[in-house]
Amino acid sequence: MTLVDGMRSHLDKAGSAADEDFGWRRMWSGSAAREGVWSNIRSAEVTLLQLVSDEEAAGRASEVMALVKDHLATDDPRRVRLARRLRSVISGEISSSDRDLMVRALDAAYNALDDELARVRSLRNILWAATFLVLLGAAGLAVYGWFFPESLSMCFTPKVNPGDASGIDVVCPTAEHPDQAVGTPASALAQPRDILTVEIAGLAGAALTVIASLRRIRGTDSPYMLPLASAVLKFPTGALSAFLGLLLIRGAFVPGLSDLDSRAQVLGWAAAFGAAQHLVTRLVDDRAQMTLAEVGRTTDAVIDPERAAVRESNLLGETGASGPPTAFEDGAGPHEGPQERVREGAHRDEEAEGSRPRAGP
Repeated sequence: MTLVDGMRSHLDKAGSAADEDFGWRRMWSGSAAREGVWSNIRSAEVTLLQLVSDEEAAGRASEVMALVKDHLATDDPRRVRLARRLRSVISGEISSSDRDLMVRALDAAYNALDDELARVRSLRNILWAATFLVLLGAAGLAVYGWFFPESLSMCFTPKVNPGDASGIDVVCPTAEHPDQAVGTPASALAQPRDILTVEIAGLAGAALTVIASLRRIRGTDSPYMLPLASAVLKFPTGALSAFLGLLLIRGAFVPGLSDLDSRAQVLGWAAAFGAAQHLVTRLVDDRAQMTLAEVGRTTDAVIDPERAAVRESNLLGETGASGPPTAFEDGAGPHEGPQERVREGAHRDEEAEGSRPRAGP
């Protein structure tokens, strides 16, 4: 198969993926298909780079270098070598090895971009799946509490004075029952709507944290709405945390809060526990922002870039080369990094100083 046939095959695959109708599966499969479209287009572009003339390849050298800088690590050998040859390529002194280096570096950069977008899509899918499961759990609790309210009672009995036989008060999320007979169990007065009411109050508290978290959300050019998936997760989590928080209070796990005095206090604490879910989901927000920030931003070099460049030069037998460097060793390009010129100039001055004869006895 020739290069032209391979490029045409990639474009045909991209067209087929773009025209495919996923129906109800679009939310899960549509994103992967979109990635397939762009992946095949990028592969066709890499193939095209092998077919263009030397002049056009030299003209695209800066564009290739920019993509390589965005997606390959600083000490990646392909980035280091391309940076060292960039000035010569731009000036028109391009060889077959230079073209092969550009093709390999561009292909590696596009593969790294595909991996970055795949990580964003994977995290987005995980967040939506987690949201569905938490929502299913909260809905299951509400349904169970509707049919068996006494088994998951959210009612409290405020403290009464010792010896007071006039009656007790029972406080539930949906109603208050004053002057009940002494010894009446609070769970006997639980209502079917109690757990649902508590979860709604938790949703209200979670909504406040969603609004507060909007100040940290930044726009992104990623095709996936990862911040939205992270924000939606807060709502069912808030409903669930409101129920669990009141359950802990009713079980006297929180000293001093074992008996709530009014329905307003019950709903207030439910809203507070709903907002407290931010302590957990904040970690998810940070993970989402970190994943988005990794798209188009290379990781830190594991090895010092200057040492990596020197090591590459030794491997290629270029340590004895004289004259100005064709590009900077860290992959910054021929017009960046003025501090490197100052550092190299100072180093040459020190060597010249050391070679002069010294006066002395």
